[in-house]
Amino acid sequence: MGLFDSVVGSVLNNLGSGGGAQGGDIMQMVMGLMQQNGGLAGLVEMFNKSGLSQQAASWVGTGENLPISADQIGKALGSGPLADLASKFGVDPQQLSGSLAQYLPEVVNQLTPQGRLPDNASDTDVLSQGLNALTGKLFG
Repeated sequence: MGLFDSVVGSVLNNLGSGGGAQGGDIMQMVMGLMQQNGGLAGLVEMFNKSGLSQQAASWVGTGENLPISADQIGKALGSGPLADLASKFGVDPQQLSGSLAQYLPEVVNQLTPQGRLPDNASDTDVLSQGLNALTGKLFG
């Protein structure tokens, strides 16, 4: 599980030492977003269809991650799905958009260390198991 250990370390380092609960909340939000959109590939495709293919490709690729704004996140997700996800976590949709804009690029980057999306069932299974393990580490 080296990949997912590195994801945990990266996310926690980005959050700072006092942000463990916030990091867990963010990972849950990202996981919820992935579930709503058919997994990691579906999430990336959603950004592609929203005119943000350059950003999404940079997160998956091995180079520098291009930033995304809270407004771009909101437009890509749509106000209804964004409000639903925000409600599920008890946060304001704008706050959710801001958090996703800040952390989503790095999470996607860490889940695609070889610069590609999972392309078969075994990769998808590993990703799913890793996300579950990641959640356990953040909340455990």
